[in-house]
Amino acid sequence: MEFLRPATWADALAAKRETPAALPIQGGTDVMVEINFDVHRPAALLDLNRVRELTEWDEVDGRLRIGAGVPYVRVIGELGDRLPGLAQASRTVGSPQIRNRGSVGGNLGAASPAGDSHPPLLAGDAVIEAESAERGVRMIPATEFYLGVKRNALEPDELIRAIWIASAPGPQYFSKIGTRNAMVIAVCSFAVALHPAERRVGTGVGSAAPTPRRATAAEEFIASELDWDGRGPLSDAAAQRFGELVREAAAPIDDVRGTAEYRRHALAVMARRTLTWAWNEHRAERREAS
Repeated sequence: MEFLRPATWADALAAKRETPAALPIQGGTDVMVEINFDVHRPAALLDLNRVRELTEWDEVDGRLRIGAGVPYVRVIGELGDRLPGLAQASRTVGSPQIRNRGSVGGNLGAASPAGDSHPPLLAGDAVIEAESAERGVRMIPATEFYLGVKRNALEPDELIRAIWIASAPGPQYFSKIGTRNAMVIAVCSFAVALHPAERRVGTGVGSAAPTPRRATAAEEFIASELDWDGRGPLSDAAAQRFGELVREAAAPIDDVRGTAEYRRHALAVMARRTLTWAWNEHRAERREAS
């Protein structure tokens, strides 16, 4: 197996152009597991750990641009107040060692339906910045990035450079169920994000379909039900229907972690709870501002 170790982004793009089969590796928290268990034997590894640009983040025109190599621990510590949903999801990833090495960019590259960062990225309308040496930069909405189980929209010569996402305009929450409380792959997961200025709700469903996905019917329903102008509570009937629509958006399977029916039930419960938490927080913020 060939091992490529570029020092700059330009070198990384050139290496990917010359060796399209090279598998990018940053933290290696997914890749090395597959190699160790002989699940995947890439022709070459493209080590991106020396590429400094991938470990930086900044704010551009009101949006956050997070380098693909920014580890989860920095998302939690440096961006938790701006992206609470993504930070909550990051706290559930593996162990402290994994959170120090793994990154959102790596999660996107792996494109596992169970990846913890996917639901909050979908709920927050994230866009993935990809680049190739030949064609330059391409911006891919998160809703178009996931193509199948562990399949993403990247071309063979493209690499993920950054994730673009707006600072949370309203409350965000993430919920995950696993077979135990820590260091576990999600049985299913759910994220919700309120966009009060747009009178809109974003959602993300994880580990309950071939790809991470949004529950668009649930979003449309609850956006029309919420009392955006006032401080009215979330009705039990609206929360219940929201959960049912999230359940209907899923297409889970039975596997060793849980049954399809359990996943559907759990998603409905998580959807109701996270929406309630988000709306109660929104109401509290409105009261404090008045």
